[in-house]
Amino acid sequence: QEQLVESGGGLVQAGGSLRLSCAASGRTFSSYGMGWFRQAPGKEREFVAAISWSGGSTYYVPSVKGRFTISRDNAKNTVFLQMNSLKPEDTAVYYCAATRGNWDKGRYDYWGQGTQVTVSS
Repeated sequence: QEQLVESGGGLVQAGGSLRLSCAASGRTFSSYGMGWFRQAPGKEREFVAAISWSGGSTYYVPSVKGRFTISRDNAKNTVFLQMNSLKPEDTAVYYCAATRGNWDKGRYDYWGQGTQVTVSS
């Protein structure tokens, strides 16, 4: 079972950047597809980005494509979300998640506790 801990959230002005990290504790991190989700107040959780177990394939929701980049370092059991050109509508709690299933389908088994990202206008 994977335990996931996110970090890197914070307050940033519109147009700025943040890099989220998610550290996994399990021994089989490299066998999991990894994803980032976000949930804004009063809204449903949104599937933002995902990466295959090898890192060779990625998925992005259209609203972040070209601005966000997901990557992973299997040697360090860590997945990253680099967020550039941030907009106020990116404000949300961001969650890291892991799956052994279809990583690009948004169905995940293990979740972190979330990290707050706030983008001021």
